[in-house]
Amino acid sequence: MAPIDERRIAIYADGADLQDILATYRAGAVQGFTTNPTLMRKAGVPNYLAFAKALLAEIRDLPVSFEVLADDFHEMERQAHVIASWGENVFVKIPVINTRGEFSRTVVANLVRSGVKVNVTAVLTTEQVERVCELLRPDVPSIISLFAGRIADTGRDPAPVMRRAVALAGREAHAKVLWASPREIFNIRQAEECGCHIVAVTKELLAKLPLQGKDLSEFSRETVQMFFDDARRAGYSL
Repeated sequence: MAPIDERRIAIYADGADLQDILATYRAGAVQGFTTNPTLMRKAGVPNYLAFAKALLAEIRDLPVSFEVLADDFHEMERQAHVIASWGENVFVKIPVINTRGEFSRTVVANLVRSGVKVNVTAVLTTEQVERVCELLRPDVPSIISLFAGRIADTGRDPAPVMRRAVALAGREAHAKVLWASPREIFNIRQAEECGCHIVAVTKELLAKLPLQGKDLSEFSRETVQMFFDDARRAGYSL
């Protein structure tokens, strides 16, 4: 796998720990950031606005995606404009459907028409991609986040869906396709081979990036060493 600065795909960090995000940014390890309410809750973020403002006070030159909190479409749109006002580098994450399964057509269309950069999220099907692409415009930057990892969790190969999404986005919307919810480093290679523009990875996956291309014989030895050391630390005996 190519070094980060030679890859054809941009790596975004996906998380909500402010100190981790800023450390990653200062290290120049990624090309953008994404977060969502679930990650923020797990990270113990007490105040959405304060978290966003602290992050954007330092990160002004890379794209950052923040998600709306509402389920009602009118309120989604209102919140989207609030989030968009936080900075020129902000993308607003809009769920492709609400909790009742209703397509967020009007919200996405209205936001794009008003020039808001959107990141349509929680997309899992080709049909959803097709419907989203009909609403996007080449003069307004946009992202379509397909949860490839969740597709794979159902026993399906996400690659055909991702390739089709890339083709649709390039032909109809000039949007960027993001491979979301990767489970392993190999998914970055898969995303790149599918033509995806972005892959969003967690802190845990970022930490594994140095393993790319590692000698497998040495990796095997290190694994055995880990088992041996842990057995000794635990005081096991037979």
